[in-house]
Amino acid sequence: MSVDVKVKRLNSKDAGFRETLLSSLSLPMADDAAIDAAVVKILAQVKADGDAAVLSFTKQFDRLNVAGVTELEITQEELKKAYEGLSAEQKTALDIAAQRVRAYHEKQKIEAGCHSWEYEEADGTRLGQKVTALDRVGIYVPGGKAAYPSSVLMNAIPAKVAGVKEVIMVVPTPDGARNPLVLAAAHLSGVDRVFTIGGAQAVGALAYGTQTIPPVDKIVGPGNAYVAAAKRRVFGTVGIDMIAGPSEILVLCDGSSNPDWIAMDLFSQAEHDELAQSILLCPDEKFIEQVQASINKLLPEMPRKKVIETSLANRALLMQVKDMSEACEIANAIAAEHLEICATDARKWSELIRHAGAIFMGNYTSESLGDYCAGPNHVLPTARTARFSSPLGVYDFIKRSSMIEVSEAGAQTLGAVASTLAHGEGLTAHARAAEMRIKK
Repeated sequence: MSVDVKVKRLNSKDAGFRETLLSSLSLPMADDAAIDAAVVKILAQVKADGDAAVLSFTKQFDRLNVAGVTELEITQEELKKAYEGLSAEQKTALDIAAQRVRAYHEKQKIEAGCHSWEYEEADGTRLGQKVTALDRVGIYVPGGKAAYPSSVLMNAIPAKVAGVKEVIMVVPTPDGARNPLVLAAAHLSGVDRVFTIGGAQAVGALAYGTQTIPPVDKIVGPGNAYVAAAKRRVFGTVGIDMIAGPSEILVLCDGSSNPDWIAMDLFSQAEHDELAQSILLCPDEKFIEQVQASINKLLPEMPRKKVIETSLANRALLMQVKDMSEACEIANAIAAEHLEICATDARKWSELIRHAGAIFMGNYTSESLGDYCAGPNHVLPTARTARFSSPLGVYDFIKRSSMIEVSEAGAQTLGAVASTLAHGEGLTAHARAAEMRIKK
């Protein structure tokens, strides 16, 4: 049994190709204003009423009716019990994934400049940078339509590797349904406190603090449109990692791959939600037809086939390009969250890629391995923000302070420079402060 999914086709030779491509990447904006208006009201109420607002919204949206927010906190003993209650297979998989994610981010901490440094000039002036971890971080873990233990690992482990003292996790549990894998992941990751709240109200509680939930310095982790809007609104009060949009995958293929593999890779993003986007770039028209046939063949066996079909019909693209060089050029314009290069010489083509959240090289490197256990972070920039943003990492949980210690000798030369520039800007006190330290 097969289906006939109508996936949009594009050809780079067509007139107006670039304009059509860019318009196909944009998301519908109809609900943005309504969502933002609702979020503003929720955040204001949480800021004003604290615990009471959190309880009210949790009852309204998650159908949990409890007397106090303390009843929504999961203890460390419960987290440990969840881990110990896993099957041997689940426990082993979670252990391996956590170990690999931790090892990668420990390496990242060394290589990505996450350490303090300084140097001394000839006159004794010392300059440098002091790197310190954030005190308290909030991580948002989806728990509505689906529960993601991998999100716990990817958000909490780099925070702990960075040296964050306290990690507070929020996860919605509609109707009180708690996912043991999510709780076990929190145990393995070293999460300090867990509250079963979600939505914009959870973001507000983390940002402003309530009588029970302490305010954090930064909020990270993906969520729905209301969570994204709330993160945007509280930015400035707290830091945020990014505004995450629907998931996306871009596959560059030279025609040497198994078309079934490629179809399933496209499914792997499409199954997230109806607005997820899956794109194939390939110079081989025959191979594109094979992938389309694989889509039609494999879709009926997918449990989430309705979501996948809607995503593919509305947002997917199968694009024929001139060659792999042009495919890389177009890939840079798309700046996808996940970029697979399924080709015989994948590393060669990866050298031409400038903009992508994560690059998966070779026919055996499915994006799903990166989602769960390869090691690099799966929290990635979406909606073309890979042009200027990076994956979540240890560097997101540290901050840098400039260190300046000017010697007496250094003050003589630097003071004269500062004086001249300060007078030029009309800032006399700045100039005098420097001049007073110059020997007459």
